[in-house]
Amino acid sequence: MSRKLFCQISPTTYKISVKKCQLLRHIQDWRSDTVFASHKSNKPLPVVIYRHKSLIRRRLGNVDMDLQENKAVNLSLAAPKVTGILIRPGETFSFWHLVGSLSAKKGYLEGLAISNGQPKRGTGGGMCQFTNLIHWMILHTPLEIVEHHHHDGMDLFPDFSRQIPFGTGTSIVYNYLDYRFYNPTNTTYQLITYTTPAYLCGELRATAHQPYTYHIETQNEHFEEHRGIVYRCGEVYRRTIDPRTGNCIERKLIRRNHARVMYDTSHLTVMHMP
Repeated sequence: MSRKLFCQISPTTYKISVKKCQLLRHIQDWRSDTVFASHKSNKPLPVVIYRHKSLIRRRLGNVDMDLQENKAVNLSLAAPKVTGILIRPGETFSFWHLVGSLSAKKGYLEGLAISNGQPKRGTGGGMCQFTNLIHWMILHTPLEIVEHHHHDGMDLFPDFSRQIPFGTGTSIVYNYLDYRFYNPTNTTYQLITYTTPAYLCGELRATAHQPYTYHIETQNEHFEEHRGIVYRCGEVYRRTIDPRTGNCIERKLIRRNHARVMYDTSHLTVMHMP
């Protein structure tokens, strides 16, 4: 039997470990020379770069739908903390720097959270959907993603109204697993985020048009079985396109998926591997 980590001994040691990680991140950011985006504008910038919306209430396996209702509340509280933020040249966007900690005192409810590859209840659950939306928009820009975490190695739920490719999601935990991107351009960008009764909506705007457009595509998506375990496999690429000519300037692999499927696979077409 392998020796347990300190955080695995008990709920108390887990909380201590979390507090330590949070403190270390605060110290790291305090000592860093990173300039975090903090200025907002109520006036939208003139150029729309990308728009996207995601369905808030999705059927996720056997997860209670009450967690989806609570997620709707949580997203409605968090979206105003991000909307209007300007990411000026040389600045870094940090999700947690804007949204802050999630607590019942602030009105956040128990929503769906993921821990050790398993769904659970957690106060403020549902924020991954928020960073998923932001990440998808940023993939369509020259902005540089400097911190991005995955629910690595696991396909937790069967597809239901999926709008973006598997493998382009995010995983966040206040504050030591963040979602961050840096603006290396001479253009100021702006995020507009809001909720409707059904959707989480986002717009990415800028002061000028981008010289290139970007297209995300998947290839070789399939399910395969190894020694009784089914995995979801495939690659995600990003193509950079010159809009004047339609020519592809660059094709870059941004994600290779090999994720263990954690739900019933009886309805899937699965390749049996030796």
